Amino acid sequence: MVRSRSRLGLWLLSLLCSWLLWMPLATATPVENVAEVSAPALFEANCAGCHVGGGNIVRRRKTLKQRALQRNGVDSVAAIADLITNGKGAMSAYRDRLTTAEIDQLAEYVWQQAQNNWP
Repeated sequence: MVRSRSRLGLWLLSLLCSWLLWMPLATATPVENVAEVSAPALFEANCAGCHVGGGNIVRRRKTLKQRALQRNGVDSVAAIADLITNGKGAMSAYRDRLTTAEIDQLAEYVWQQAQNNWP
């Protein structure tokens, strides 16, 4: 009888600790309500490792410059967003790492930078 009470006590303590750890996560502010990160900051954090200044350190002809985008059939904001979302070849997909809004923001940023020749 004493053993079953101590097991019950440990189980209840474990349950209480789990609840206390889980509760802040359940009431956390959704990501959508957090201040928006700027497009240049998103690019720096997720893209610049391979595409610094609109270039490409992995595949020289797969840059983010306007001529290369057109040559590779990525000739609109929607096409860039699709590429970011689903990846292609050596480029990873970002659908699990970025929100749809962040992907759209990045696609628009890349398109604008390409139009301005990546100043």
